[in-house]
Amino acid sequence: MKPSLLIVDDDEEIRSQMKWALISDYDILTAEDRASALDRYRESRPPVVLLDLGLPPHPGRPDEGLETLGELLSEHPGTKVIIVSGQNEKETALRAVGEGAYDFLAKPIDMDELRIILKRAFHVAELEREHRRLRDQVPVAGFEGMLGTSPAMQGVFAQIEKVATTDAPVLILGESGTGKEMAAQAIHQRGARKEASFVAINCGAIPETLLESELFGHEKGAFTGAHAQRKGRIEMASGGTLFLDEIGELPPPLQVKLLRFLQEQRIDRIGGRTPIKVDARVIAATNADLTRAMHDNTFREDLYYRLAVVILKLPPLRDRPSDVPMLGKAFLQKFAQDMGKPVARFSQDAQKALQTYTWPGNVRELENRIKRAVIMADGPSVTATDLELTGKLPMARNRSLKEAREALEREMVQEALRRHNGKISAAANDLGVSRPTLYELMDKLKIER
Repeated sequence: MKPSLLIVDDDEEIRSQMKWALISDYDILTAEDRASALDRYRESRPPVVLLDLGLPPHPGRPDEGLETLGELLSEHPGTKVIIVSGQNEKETALRAVGEGAYDFLAKPIDMDELRIILKRAFHVAELEREHRRLRDQVPVAGFEGMLGTSPAMQGVFAQIEKVATTDAPVLILGESGTGKEMAAQAIHQRGARKEASFVAINCGAIPETLLESELFGHEKGAFTGAHAQRKGRIEMASGGTLFLDEIGELPPPLQVKLLRFLQEQRIDRIGGRTPIKVDARVIAATNADLTRAMHDNTFREDLYYRLAVVILKLPPLRDRPSDVPMLGKAFLQKFAQDMGKPVARFSQDAQKALQTYTWPGNVRELENRIKRAVIMADGPSVTATDLELTGKLPMARNRSLKEAREALEREMVQEALRRHNGKISAAANDLGVSRPTLYELMDKLKIER
């Protein structure tokens, strides 16, 4: 089937000459003015258009031709519009190229030159069409270190692209192990501040007595042991991005100070007397229910709305099972290479276990299990035993998915607690979750502390 070519010229003789000269190679469409050109274009969507700038009602001026060019490109920016101009219109033709035309030819037209330009234009149009087709069919798996071809993750990547272009505060919500810090780093890397610092602090991992100094810094002599002036994490992030992980763990007095910083873009070091201006983008993250925390008066409502200008929700791994094989393969290749072990694949029982398991610890648990499996594997394959996933598949058919998931989570948590004699930190590490998340799981599953 021959490709379509639209010829737009108000001179009927020129239209006929070009049509019969090119009809052996192309399916020729013709138009004599802007209205008919747009009608023909919308009917057939030809990838290439030959356009004379002198069209009625003012054939002596280029205005109507330039208007037609603009409307054709607004219909589809990838259209290759080749301008046909008189010798005295070269400057206008160059202007048209600046406005998106593909190329220009001066009258009288050299047909050999025209054939070469047309051949190249159709070739470029076809390459671009194929690129768009492949791009639409095969979603990008990697995004700033994050992996996922599932619709849920592609949606996350699209949201990150949008929010990265602004300086608006972002609140990232998601269960432990879903990759909240990686999402924050992706926002930073895609934004205007990517050349500046990305400063992270875990508000739940630092004792309350030290957290204020870590965040806001202190002056020399501000308290016992303050032997030198020290900048806090907020000040260190000036010009860049401040990432506040587990923001739900921030004590109420520091919530007040953080709110003041967000409102005024100024901080006071402990013991300081002069406010310090800080220009930092703030991204916060939590796996806690801040709505409930606000209701319980443990998290300030005004701080929440300052932080949650944009909310980004990361899906748990169980809600994107199609990503598990790809993530598993990526981790397997990474750890096998790092450890110099000839482990190249998952056995059939391991593949089944990876797909059936519900992953309460999300991507972090998947990563930890595969790392441990590569260490334990004896041959070229990782087995379900290496992954410690034997006997962990929800088999009861008379349960709902929610009931089966909770039963599996309860079994895993109880087993980890037994293995570590009730030590929360060790059990949480084994499960690939944080201590606060393990406490939440125990409360949800009614497991006594």
